[in-house]
Amino acid sequence: MPEVAIEIVAHEELTSSDLVRLRRLFDAEYLDDFGEWDPDMPYGYAPHALHVIARRGGEIVGHVGWARRTIAVGGDEIEIGGVGGVLISDAMRGERVGSRLMSAVAESMRGANGVAFGYLGCREEVVSFYASCGWTRISAEERSIDTSGRPREDPPGQPLLILPVEGEIADWPVGAVDLRGRAW
Repeated sequence: MPEVAIEIVAHEELTSSDLVRLRRLFDAEYLDDFGEWDPDMPYGYAPHALHVIARRGGEIVGHVGWARRTIAVGGDEIEIGGVGGVLISDAMRGERVGSRLMSAVAESMRGANGVAFGYLGCREEVVSFYASCGWTRISAEERSIDTSGRPREDPPGQPLLILPVEGEIADWPVGAVDLRGRAW
């Protein structure tokens, strides 16, 4: 069985072959509920500037995307790496590929200079996975632009997590989070 390789690819450097394989990975999970995957506006969410990809043989078996953005939290501005598109193929679940991808995401954010925190929202069922990867749950109101392009406000309590990159957990300000755009 070939080894799983992790690589980081800038969005504009994805090859046509990468796009076909990523579409296959995402459509296997989401096609019935959300339609075809669009790399420039995945399911209406914010696109990714960097793709952290797990490959086994010629196939893409895992993905995490992220993009840098300045957001508002309370009265402060914070540079974050917004994370989304976390997906592992059925065949690779339970093989620690997700943990390896999240570790590579953290490392790539540290190398990006100026990213204070990673940031993501998720389903309740996967909070423990992200916590095992070093992410910390926060409680805050979140403002964003929804998948149809309208403003959205979510009350505190939904799963939001941060990862200290150049900051410390204690540095995260208190207050509402304004993503200033679409969530990832």
